[in-house]
Amino acid sequence: MMNDPATDLPNEVAAIGRCGYVVFTDESLPAEFRERFDARRIPVTAIRHVRQWGLQVDDEFELPGHERTRIPDEELWEVSIRARDGSTYEVNAALLQPAPE
Repeated sequence: MMNDPATDLPNEVAAIGRCGYVVFTDESLPAEFRERFDARRIPVTAIRHVRQWGLQVDDEFELPGHERTRIPDEELWEVSIRARDGSTYEVNAALLQPAPE
């Protein structure tokens, strides 16, 4: 289910992997997106670890008053979920939780 089976999953993500189905944690995603999925059990097709590289800017011309600006790297877990029509979408694991039985 993951792209790197040697990676240690956080407990919340491991619970999603064990269950195999998720629901959205809240209504923060647009309704038209959420409507593409089953409301009670959304199948999980994959889980992967993603590192979003940060940014360092050393040019005061680009950001006046900031000789050095740093945006830190971000570690994310993406869950690939299957819509009712069979298409798949990657969603940040923080927006999902295991589906109730």
